[in-house]
Amino acid sequence: MADRRTFNVVILGLGFLFIFTAFTTCGNVEQTVVKSLGNDTFSGSGYHSLGIIYGVFSFSNLLAPTVVAVIGPKLTMFLSGLLYSGYIAVFIIPSTWAFYLTSVLIGIGAAMLWTAQGHFLVENSDASTINRNTGMFWALLQCSMFFGNLFIYFDWNGRTEISDNSRKNIFLSLLVASALGTLSFLVLRNSHHEEEMLTEEEGQSLLSTRMMYKHRANTAMQDAKSEFKTILQLLKAKTIVLLSPCMAYSGLELSFYSGVYGTCIGATSQFGGAAKGLIGISGIVVGVGEIIGGGLFGLLCKNNRFRRTSVVFLGMVVHFVAFYLIFLNIPDDAPVVFNTNTQEKPYLTPSVSIALLCSFLLGLGDSCFNTQLYSILGRVYAEQSTPAFAIFKFIQSIFAAVAFFYSGYLVLMWQLLLMIVLGFTGTLCFFVVERMQNFSADLQEY
Repeated sequence: MADRRTFNVVILGLGFLFIFTAFTTCGNVEQTVVKSLGNDTFSGSGYHSLGIIYGVFSFSNLLAPTVVAVIGPKLTMFLSGLLYSGYIAVFIIPSTWAFYLTSVLIGIGAAMLWTAQGHFLVENSDASTINRNTGMFWALLQCSMFFGNLFIYFDWNGRTEISDNSRKNIFLSLLVASALGTLSFLVLRNSHHEEEMLTEEEGQSLLSTRMMYKHRANTAMQDAKSEFKTILQLLKAKTIVLLSPCMAYSGLELSFYSGVYGTCIGATSQFGGAAKGLIGISGIVVGVGEIIGGGLFGLLCKNNRFRRTSVVFLGMVVHFVAFYLIFLNIPDDAPVVFNTNTQEKPYLTPSVSIALLCSFLLGLGDSCFNTQLYSILGRVYAEQSTPAFAIFKFIQSIFAAVAFFYSGYLVLMWQLLLMIVLGFTGTLCFFVVERMQNFSADLQEY
């Protein structure tokens, strides 16, 4: 039994490693790829596509638990993987309508995939293995930041333009990776809980397959209604209201490090032939920052209220230092240029070392905010963790979508200023919530 569960967790992690090697790399380079297309019939925007994905994802989260309950997590993940592969395939032969259609579909697929992943991971864990299994899964997932971006570096280094052949070769490789990840879900074995359910359903000979799925759907709908009511109640809670600016900030900086900053580096004309290859290295360094931050702050500092505020404060300082250096090092028009290179000059002579240091700081700061938001939500809403985390992902995704939509129109300075204002506000609100929790804990001691 233990071997089967461990096998399932490893295969689950490998499946996500392959799929997100494709998708994370795609998100990092797609605006650069779209700008390089010499196709007059294609008028899509990588920023708008990512905005659609996150917008659809945020609302699809409300329906995802019902779908997973009806058709099961394995089939849900397989179908979602097909949607991810379809999105990657569009870049091989670009078409505007297919680009935006698959953006909507992958937004739906992402909600289904992550909901099913959580369900399946819990099914294959118990109290003694949940931390180990979660660590194994996230370690494999974070490796997705490396392989695809490394491929981008070796293929694009020295190029000033992205040729059609280069684009097709890269996205064919990413499509193969996504397809392998999708097919790996078919190898997953039934958990003990699933087998018990199947045996029970098979024993009810009077219950047809159609009635069985109808019964599952009705039960899932009742659970979904109950959870939706809980979400509406929590949205009015003082703690959630106060944490909302911090959640919103995590959405803005998510869009910046995952899609905008790489585009800015690739568009910086002062980097010359190295600019396009640096997009891949930047993605890798962001991943290094995420892994180091997640390891230090997610594992060493959990369940410690004092350290939680310290980590969030560190995250704010790290991000503000990164924003200041980016402001000095990257041309102001880098996010918005429609030709491949910038026209403006930054305050400093653009430095590759500073650019990559900022990539590391963006990843490190992101892990500070995310680990501590998960920590405080898990502590305050231990009995209502699912709706609380659903609200977090909803707010984060909505603001990530908004950020991607304005990223193609606002110059770099205004984007950085927006993040500074919301980041400072979010950090203050986090401190207030932490103080409330400390005060509440002190009262309970008397």
